Amino acid sequence: MPNLNIKSLCKEAFEFSKAESKHAESSLYGVTDGKAVGTYLEHKFKTHLKGRYKFSEGNSASGIDFPQLNVDMKVTSITQPQSSCPFKTARQKIYGLGYSLLIFVYQKSDNSKNKTATLNILHTIFVSQEQTADFQTTAGILKILANNGNKDDILAFILERNLPVEEIGANKIAEEVLKNPPQQGFLTISNALQWRLQYGRVIEVAGQEDGVISVYRAS
Repeated sequence: MPNLNIKSLCKEAFEFSKAESKHAESSLYGVTDGKAVGTYLEHKFKTHLKGRYKFSEGNSASGIDFPQLNVDMKVTSITQPQSSCPFKTARQKIYGLGYSLLIFVYQKSDNSKNKTATLNILHTIFVSQEQTADFQTTAGILKILANNGNKDDILAFILERNLPVEEIGANKIAEEVLKNPPQQGFLTISNALQWRLQYGRVIEVAGQEDGVISVYRAS
C-alpha cells in the first residue's frame, strides 16, 4: 500500500464525505453529544484510510491524528462550528497551532421511521499550519507593521488583546514579530485553559485564500 500524504488525505476526505452524507447510521440515532459523533466519524475515516494507505495513527503523546503529516482531524456541527485543542503557548495565536487541520463540518438529521441518523457533511476543509493563527490578532499585527509600527506598538497590542502571556514573554514575542512577521491566520481562537477554535471564517473563505482549501462542499 502507498504511504498516505496530504494530497491523498484530501482526496480520500472528499470521497469519504460524499459517501458518508448518504449513509444511514443506527448507532447515532438520537445522539446529541457532539463528542460521540466526532469519535464515530474519526474512527470511521481512519478505518476507511487503513484499507488503502500506510500511515501512523496519532496517540495522546503526539496529540494529533496524523503525526507523520502533521495534521489533526476535527469534526464539528454546523450549528456551532468549533472545537477545542491543547494550549501550548500564546505564540500559537500569532504563528499558528504548529500543525494543519482537516475539518469535517456536518449537519445531523434523525429519521424516526427508520431509527437512523445521517451526517450530511456540508464542508470538509484543509487549513495549512501557516494559516491556523487567530484572524484578528494576525490582522492587527500586520496592520501595525504596515504602518511602520515598532516594538512598543506591537507589545501594547499584545497586552491589549489579553494574550495568556506574562510581560517578559510578550516582549520576546514583540521582538520576534518585528524580525519574523506572521502570516494571516483564519481561525478564531478564544483564550481558555484549552484553546477554543472557531471555524466560521474558515468556512466562509475556503477555496478563496491560500492555505484554506475547500476539499468538499455539499452541492
